[in-house]
Amino acid sequence: MEGDGCNTAKRTGGAWAFAAAAYTLFVLLASSNLPTPLYHLYQARFGTSPLAISLVFSVYAAALISALLLAGPLSDRFGRRRVMLPACLLAMAGLAVFATADGVGDLILARVLQGLAVGAAAGPLTAALVELEPCGNRPQAALVSTTASLGGLAVGPLLSGVLAHGATEPPAAPFLAGLVLLLSAAVAAALLPDGRRTTGPSGRRALRLAQVPRPARSAFALSGASVFLAFAAAGLFLSLVPGYLLAALGSSDLRVAAAAPSLMLACSLGAQFPLRAKPPLGLQSAGLALLAVGLGLLALGGVEPSLIVLLAASALAGGGHGLTFLGSLTEVARSAPPDRRAETLSLFYVLVYLGFGLPTVGVGLLAAQLGLPIAVQLFVGVVGAASLVQIGVLRRVRRPWTAVPGAGEAVERPARPSRRR
Repeated sequence: MEGDGCNTAKRTGGAWAFAAAAYTLFVLLASSNLPTPLYHLYQARFGTSPLAISLVFSVYAAALISALLLAGPLSDRFGRRRVMLPACLLAMAGLAVFATADGVGDLILARVLQGLAVGAAAGPLTAALVELEPCGNRPQAALVSTTASLGGLAVGPLLSGVLAHGATEPPAAPFLAGLVLLLSAAVAAALLPDGRRTTGPSGRRALRLAQVPRPARSAFALSGASVFLAFAAAGLFLSLVPGYLLAALGSSDLRVAAAAPSLMLACSLGAQFPLRAKPPLGLQSAGLALLAVGLGLLALGGVEPSLIVLLAASALAGGGHGLTFLGSLTEVARSAPPDRRAETLSLFYVLVYLGFGLPTVGVGLLAAQLGLPIAVQLFVGVVGAASLVQIGVLRRVRRPWTAVPGAGEAVERPARPSRRR
């Protein structure tokens, strides 16, 4: 089993580096979400339209995905630290632009810098966590990675909201606090081991787009489909479900609107800890089942308005999201060749962010034509049905734990069907 032979000296010696990598990932993602509660202040100050704010969001995603495609191979080639440090500096530059923003152009520039920073660091930092886990426990490394990622995304807006409470103009305080945190993260990243460095095959270019390595393609396709569905649901809950909930209940209480995404994220984190040792494909199946039930309750709560039903939908969908994310990340990290781990994980995060953004944009366009309640119910029907189909696919390839000679850890292998004579 993973973690066998882990002695106290090894655990103590590697724990600080593992914690430093997790802290850096947490801070980078928290800093990227600091502007979230402040956009309405920027919109009022600059007199911009909602379309301009949407553009600010879209350039972030474009920059992030571009960086994911390039940074993974660079990290595998030249080492983790050489990618992490520039990422921290880009994130700091983004916050500095936000703190001094004087127009929509500044907001766009700041979000581009933040997108490049997160995209450059997400894959390498996740790979570093896998490599630095003191006992070589990859499920534990995946759990810490998902916790740091989701925790950072949740803490960023909370910290910004607290520091900006009562402000009528976009404040600088959240970004100054973020700069301090990023400086400490940069110091932590500078002290990390450089990780795996490869020269690659003869003639391989240093700068190239990421590709899924052949040994990881099956696991990547299988788990990539699962995580795409999970983040499609998460994107809906964090963007359009608050409005859907208020419309269903006939309420204008923003505390009620905030309850759904907050509960969803809390349950996503909470569900991962008690089940972290389960096989990754089993986690995905269980997570997608919870996700489908949660989406079904979300549709029901819109037809027969009930706050309890809608909050139960948020809790179940959140738990399903967390288990699916953990199982998918564990499976992809396990299948990635060590010399191309950051490249593979960077592509995994491309699917995460595509799932988070593209379906939600589609629902928004559909809502403009049909109304938000109908658009959300169509979405949950499609994603719920796709989740059930994906469970069927996972069960067909579900695998028993088997030891791979020389791997030093438990790995799942496809069970070959028996042949009748």
